[in-house]
Amino acid sequence: MTRPSPRPLVRFARFTSRMLLSAAACCTALAVQAAGPGDALRAKHTALSAELERNAFQRPLVIRSSQSAGNLRGDVYAVVDHPFGTVDKALRAANQWCEVLILPFNVKQCRAGRESDEHKLALHIGRKHDQPVAHAYEVNFDYRLAAASPEHLKVLLTAPTGPMGTHDYRISFEAVALDAQRSFLHISYSYGFGFAARMAMQGYLGTVGRDKIGFTVVDRAADGRPVYVDNVRGVIERNTMRYYLAIDAYLDSLAAPPHERRERRMREWFTATERYPRQLHEMELAEYLSMKRKEVARQPTHTQTANAG
Repeated sequence: MTRPSPRPLVRFARFTSRMLLSAAACCTALAVQAAGPGDALRAKHTALSAELERNAFQRPLVIRSSQSAGNLRGDVYAVVDHPFGTVDKALRAANQWCEVLILPFNVKQCRAGRESDEHKLALHIGRKHDQPVAHAYEVNFDYRLAAASPEHLKVLLTAPTGPMGTHDYRISFEAVALDAQRSFLHISYSYGFGFAARMAMQGYLGTVGRDKIGFTVVDRAADGRPVYVDNVRGVIERNTMRYYLAIDAYLDSLAAPPHERRERRMREWFTATERYPRQLHEMELAEYLSMKRKEVARQPTHTQTANAG
């Protein structure tokens, strides 16, 4: 008996394989198209659910940091007890961010403005203690509303240059609705650095910053106590946490009468930082309030008026 040629079977197998691959690619493309705004951040919330529920922060919060040859990045993920509508309304406009960014110790002034159709934020960054605006570094950020939908908001602040040779500053804020009362936030803060910035950072870490630490546990001591990340990753974690706590204090303050909100958010931000004294303590409350009241009072008039809420 003559055996049938195997060629038709081979051709059929190849054809079937191509059809299956094509179907898989089609399904993948449809899945990507079907993904809604904020789905990636919701997936991140699911992936971090165990850490958000059980951590050392006494709140649903996770922090990450990374360092490459010339870049530092910190990320905070957190659940807040605010409806997405509140978060969206409070943080969608560029000038509202000055009310947030003025809260950390080293921000001496924030100005919101426009050039053509672009929104700008000018931050004056200085010492952590009282300092005239004229003696602080000015960092000019471009503000962009990267995404806005009924359940998803993303804001980007970028600056090409900063003090002491730092560059490519990027502050990213993203929020999605979890349910009627809660939202999930992601705050990312990063910048690049060159030789001059590296030398300046080494000087800081070798003197006043030598005992500073971050939040990530990298080891355990012989007695079981946690050993925290330090050096430049500690720096980026502390700064990213300060920005997150500023956002949270700003959102919380909106429940107060308008004339009480600035005072309340200053006090709440300071109180929140004092929950982590090893990382974030810099001064006492009275000194902080005295400094910040002066800094808020000298904010540009249009920024104060626009952000009275």
